[in-house]
Amino acid sequence: MLSYDKIPAHVGVIMDGNGRWAEVRGFPRIEGHRRGAERAREIITAAIEAGVRVLTLYTFSLENWQRPKDEVTTLMKILEIYLRNEFNEFMDKKIVFKTIGEVWRLPENVQELIAETEQRTAANTGMTLVAALSYGGRNEIIRAVKKIVSAKINPDDITEEFFESFLDTSGIPSPDLIIRTSGERRVSNFLLWQGAYSEFYFTETLWPDFTKDEFLVALYDYQTRERRFGAVPVRVKP
Repeated sequence: MLSYDKIPAHVGVIMDGNGRWAEVRGFPRIEGHRRGAERAREIITAAIEAGVRVLTLYTFSLENWQRPKDEVTTLMKILEIYLRNEFNEFMDKKIVFKTIGEVWRLPENVQELIAETEQRTAANTGMTLVAALSYGGRNEIIRAVKKIVSAKINPDDITEEFFESFLDTSGIPSPDLIIRTSGERRVSNFLLWQGAYSEFYFTETLWPDFTKDEFLVALYDYQTRERRFGAVPVRVKP
């Protein structure tokens, strides 16, 4: 049974399998992305109900820009519609909306909508929802290094904590659990620095089929792990 006093504070989700979900059903790939957006709504609600404090969704990677132009255009439209439709829900559930990644690459109207949503939800007190948009972990680390170099920081002053303050996720705790759907077992450039000691949950389920029930199974699976962060396991004396 799920223990609500051991819920991971921060859960990251690599929402994979939208295109395959559509293809096996004979639908256009974009229909999979639409269903994926609907699934995100359900999982956000499930995370809030479970007591997760931060939920980060890998929404659009830097590599996704390489997809066909018409697919990218439609994805941006889905994102715009989603943010407009969900704003009242964000406010009702007191969600704080944030983004990480090279958001400046997105269409100008989407950038403006993101900025407005972030500003208007900033004072909320509920779960923080982080959308990784035009995001790549390596790119994030490189950008952080460039900021430090530009600031002419003394190398002796650079600690892990100091470095983290230059990342997109500054002020956000590292993920305790990272979930990946669709059967793939790799991180795909997602939160490379932050996920150093994250627990992982991999499932064959394609994202549009990933239900609240399986999300709770992932949380329960996390609770069965012994997190040691590099230390030796604790042995109970007989």
